[in-house]
Amino acid sequence: MSATIIDGRAIAAKMRAETAQEAAALTELGWAPRLVSISVGDVAAAELYVRNQSRQAAAAGVGFEARNYPAEISLEQLVGVLQGLNADPRVNGIIIQRPLPAHIPVKALQKAVHPLKDVEGMHPASIGNIVYNDLALGPCTAVAAVEILKTLPLKVEGLDVTVIGHSEIVGKPIAFLMMGLGATVTVCHHMTRQVSVHSRRADAVFVAVGKPGLVTGEMLKPGAALIDIGINRVEGLDGPRTVGDADFESCAEVAGWITPVPGGVGPVTVATLMKNAVLATRLQMDHYRQAFAAAE
Repeated sequence: MSATIIDGRAIAAKMRAETAQEAAALTELGWAPRLVSISVGDVAAAELYVRNQSRQAAAAGVGFEARNYPAEISLEQLVGVLQGLNADPRVNGIIIQRPLPAHIPVKALQKAVHPLKDVEGMHPASIGNIVYNDLALGPCTAVAAVEILKTLPLKVEGLDVTVIGHSEIVGKPIAFLMMGLGATVTVCHHMTRQVSVHSRRADAVFVAVGKPGLVTGEMLKPGAALIDIGINRVEGLDGPRTVGDADFESCAEVAGWITPVPGGVGPVTVATLMKNAVLATRLQMDHYRQAFAAAE
């Protein structure tokens, strides 16, 4: 193995420490950051994520409240709940847990969250702002992946980057974020004829598709950075295990740096969520202060 394994947990710990300092400063001003998590129906699928978010929030000095609503709740009722949270100055961020019941479209809820409280960066306005290089509250996973790359000793300006996967909340935002930093970006998707032609000439490769083992070592340029965002459950000799979209063993023989799964992008994504919560709190504080000043 020649690649340096990127320690996402260490990066996340540094981010949490910085976030905790900012949260403490806001708390002294009377604006203690507070998140509300919304889940619907059987919480078993989301329970692990909620527990992890709650722990990370505590470490970052961010308040956290988990709310669960019955599976029978209507979309209209749930939107009403979100509107109430939007109007509550004591709530600074809203998280929509997945999965949701079939009759509750997640995009409808994401649109119902006020952009100033959209700590997940999923509102169309939040994603659209990236086109203008406004990173106020960007999609957490995309922002986390780019932040990891920025920790490496690589000059981002002019870097050749290939993004494999073009989802609205990961692949496309990564492409715009990297272009905003001055990189030259190629985006591959399911209709790209020869992905390896593009990935082999890239200095950095991001992959977020949801297919274990999609990227192999022969698809990489020697010394390239590989940021693996995939999360897949596969059956191993010792039972189920979590892997990414890259074949770790073969890629680690070629890459210069590689993120493990788990322990890579995941922890940094949660740390980015807490950073967004604190940033959202500051944005709301400034918003209310300006509104009061205008009213006087």
